[in-house]
Amino acid sequence: MPDFSLSPEQESLRDMARKFARTEMAPHAAECDKAARFPDEIYRKAFDLGLMNLNVPAEYGGSGLSLFDQCLIVEELAYACGGMTTSVIANCLALEPILLAGTPEQKERWLKPFCAAYQFASFCLTEPSGGSDAGGLRTRARKEGDHYVLSGEKCFITNAPHASLFTVFATIDPSLRHRGITAFAVPRSAAGVIPGKDEEKMGHRASSTSTVRFEDVRVPEADRLGGDGDGFALAMRTLDQTRTPIGALATGIAQAALDHAAAYSLKRQSFGKPISEHQAIQIKLANMAQAVHAARLLTWHAAWTIDHGAKGTLESSIAKCFASDSALHVADEAIQTFGGYGYMKEYPVEKLLRDAKLTQIYEGANEIQRSVIARELLRAYS
Repeated sequence: MPDFSLSPEQESLRDMARKFARTEMAPHAAECDKAARFPDEIYRKAFDLGLMNLNVPAEYGGSGLSLFDQCLIVEELAYACGGMTTSVIANCLALEPILLAGTPEQKERWLKPFCAAYQFASFCLTEPSGGSDAGGLRTRARKEGDHYVLSGEKCFITNAPHASLFTVFATIDPSLRHRGITAFAVPRSAAGVIPGKDEEKMGHRASSTSTVRFEDVRVPEADRLGGDGDGFALAMRTLDQTRTPIGALATGIAQAALDHAAAYSLKRQSFGKPISEHQAIQIKLANMAQAVHAARLLTWHAAWTIDHGAKGTLESSIAKCFASDSALHVADEAIQTFGGYGYMKEYPVEKLLRDAKLTQIYEGANEIQRSVIARELLRAYS
């Protein structure tokens, strides 16, 4: 069994992330949520501290952290604000296809600039007509000589209005379904790349999300990641790597909800005593604590499994699915513990519920995660 005791270096890393989250992110979380403000100044500080590009190896200027260490950081950041955390870690998702499939020249050309200067990249897979059906995407990649011409639209793209690079998945032939999907690195400066306006979202409002249109964008063959038809497998391999930190993000939200509920229960008086002395509240808190601890351990186990060389599809899907479901439940119970006050924006727990909801949807909706879990489970018995 893995040993999850943290090394002194990991304790220091977690403490650094916790300090940044509590001093730089948390004081501005409510204001950014209310105004749907993209706090560029906070993200710049995160970059300067080495909290972006966590998965990029040190040889390219990144942090080069293990997945386990990334999860330690992500949980601490999400404790302060889920939306800010989504934007801070989005480069990890967008750059992962380059790490997995890029040539040495492509890695040198794309990764080093992202670690040398503050900037964003966006991962472009989801489409308005497709949602979870990634194999049925419609963005076309038409070959013309030594270029491809990209045409189509992506939606729900994190940091798109601010991104200088997009990793884009398009098909060379829709009739081939997943076998036709091909991946490209596309700079924002390319003619025909058109990010849309910021979406008005329920939660994660400090993070920027929009559509991106590709109108006859010419992409050199040298900017293709892998070969024709390799894109679907590359997207799935990418999500196997990046799904686990979403479990950590959800765990951070859940831990914050539990902490707020427990602290409030000690202060709030009802029937002549703190509500923490009522068995109904104690049972809520106990169930919440179980969910948070289980989510953290499942996330750590998935990260440990992948760090030790396994694919981790089953483990990462279990972690993401369980942790995100738990986050929504724990945040809901926190609101119930606060009662009417929990429903008011003056108190912090209603934001946690809104932020928790997205973790069940992005990087693979939980319905898809359950299908993946069942497939991987049954494969072991066949």
